[in-house]
Parts: sequence; structure tokens; C-alpha cells
Amino acid sequence: MDTDTPKPTPTIDYAAFEAKQKAFDEAARRLLVGNKTVLFDLLAEAGISQVVVKFDGYGDSGQVEEIDAFKGDQPADLPDAKIEIQSALWGSPDVKRELCSTDEAIETMAYDFLSQTHGGWENNDGAYGEFVFDVAERSISLDYNERYTATESYSHDF
Repeated sequence: MDTDTPKPTPTIDYAAFEAKQKAFDEAARRLLVGNKTVLFDLLAEAGISQVVVKFDGYGDSGQVEEIDAFKGDQPADLPDAKIEIQSALWGSPDVKRELCSTDEAIETMAYDFLSQTHGGWENNDGAYGEFVFDVAERSISLDYNERYTATESYSHDF
């Protein structure tokens, strides 16, 4: 083993990484418009006015806890249908297409939104909250609550 020869320092092309990230973000935003249209059209056709997705996580584990649909203020079942959800692929102009049930599509979108806005939400003390899919407004809102441990320290000399 030759310990006298220095190992080359790896170089990172930050500009190339940023360009890939920008392309990925733009593709994801573009595809979200189509995904929302397909989902909201299906929900509206079924008479669903709102879907609430509750999530919770901590200690390196987290999941969607509930997906509740409503017709007005009455609980309702999600449509038993398959829809295609499209996702951007990192470093590629290709699009991932996935045929999934209505609840799988909603859950996938919720996890994607969480990773985009609050990556690591399930770690340490974690976080909880809910998404509201408002069909009439064709909007998705997130109420996010992050947990943390706080310490207050005091020092005194007498």
C-alpha cells in the first residue's frame, strides 16, 4: 500500500447540480398542474367537496394516518377509480407514470409535498398536521406542526 501518494480531492460541480435541481423543480411544478386537474376532476365528478389527509411522525418514522373524504359536511367514500399520476425524475427529462387508486394518488401527493417543503419531517421529535384538498377551489393547503425539544439554561455566580 502506497501511503505517500495523496488521494485526489473529489470535486463537486455545484453549477451542474443546481441546473439539475432547477430542471427537476420546474418539471415537478409543471406535472403537479396536470396531477391536480386529474384528481380534482375525479373528486368533483364523485361529488366529493373536500379531502383531509392527516399525518404524524417522529423518531425516524412517519406516515399518513388518515384520509377522510367529505360531501359537504358528511363523510364519504373516495371514488373507486384508477388515475395516472406523473412524477419528475431526477437528472432525466423522462416522466414516471403511475396508475394508482384515488387514495394512493392522494397519499403520494401528500408525501411529495412534505418532502418538498419539510424534508425530514419524521425525524427526531417529528411533526404532524393535515392537508386539505378543497375540490371547489382546486387547492391543496398544508397545516404543518413541527415538534422540538427546547432547553433553557441558566448560570449563576454568588
